[in-house]
Amino acid sequence: SIMQAARDYAIYARGYIQGRLFSLPHSPTELYGVLVSKVTSLITLPLPLLSVLALPFFGGSGTTVNLVVFYLTWSALVATHNPHAIESGGTLLIRLLCFLLPALSSLAIDCAVPSLSKRFKAQGARQLPIHLVRNKGGLVEIAGIAVLNTLLSVLLQAALEYATTQMLHMRSLLKVTAIAPLPWTMVKDVAKGYIVHGILRYMIHRYVLHTVKSPLRTWHLQWQHSVRLPFSLIAAYDHPVNYLLSQWLPVFAPAYLFRYHVLTWHVLLALTSLEELLVYSGFAVLPSSIIIPGMARRTDAHFESVRSGRIGNFGNLGVLDFVFGTACDSEVNVVDDLESETAKHRLQDRIESAVGSALKGEPHKLSAKPKNMS
Repeated sequence: SIMQAARDYAIYARGYIQGRLFSLPHSPTELYGVLVSKVTSLITLPLPLLSVLALPFFGGSGTTVNLVVFYLTWSALVATHNPHAIESGGTLLIRLLCFLLPALSSLAIDCAVPSLSKRFKAQGARQLPIHLVRNKGGLVEIAGIAVLNTLLSVLLQAALEYATTQMLHMRSLLKVTAIAPLPWTMVKDVAKGYIVHGILRYMIHRYVLHTVKSPLRTWHLQWQHSVRLPFSLIAAYDHPVNYLLSQWLPVFAPAYLFRYHVLTWHVLLALTSLEELLVYSGFAVLPSSIIIPGMARRTDAHFESVRSGRIGNFGNLGVLDFVFGTACDSEVNVVDDLESETAKHRLQDRIESAVGSALKGEPHKLSAKPKNMS
């Protein structure tokens, strides 16, 4: 009967609550032990990821040793931690280290030492956050929304995993196994995911946020494009729905579609997080001599094109903008960047010289650096 079912449920709930209360710490000493245990668990989560990221800095036989240590560490981590905690904890840590904390630090430096920061900005003092936002309250709001959106994306992913595994009793969205993927497999999967990410990002940004008249388009213009030029936190400053759709979904979708190993997901997330941090930074001095500076210039040009009414540069890399003719008219495209870099290093001359020497049977090596032009 209904009364009997309600009584059984009440008895079950009472027993469950008593059990949970019994497991809670009952003294300051027990509370301290629980906190230390949790903190230690969080500290150990990133160790395998940090070790695999450090592999390129070591060579020779040391690389083999590092790979062995990495695989052993990863196996131990999977054996001693909940898979859900590994995925969510690693995702949160990467977003903090590769985007949120550096972006907040950059904003603090821009506000504290504007005379120094303007020297590194592509458009000088005009691109300082204190000149782009009317008051400090506006900067606090931008920082708060960026933090909220970043944490919201991590929470959404954790909720999806919980719903899939615990409620629907299906396999996890990402693979968390003791057998880590081989480095070459990881590189191929990351490259494949990055291509899908770029296509989704371009399509959503162009059609959903800038073309089709909808609340999403209005929110995007009122939130992110209320700032004339970007700085790093602007990458995460948008209406939460827009942010999840245009920033989080293009990254997570390929990981879900191809069911990445969690390590591959973390590497892809780290790369895209660093991309957001750098291409929205507004800095003229950036890593790489081709890709990153060109992406940053195209992002700046996109923000200015919104103001002029001739919107372009919907993708970060610029390839799809070049193919579909949506690059800003005054902006150097990705092909121009590659041609400029090739000319800078006299790459064509060096290739022709190497081919000529090979045809003549003469030994020839491409020099690591171009000859002095003077």
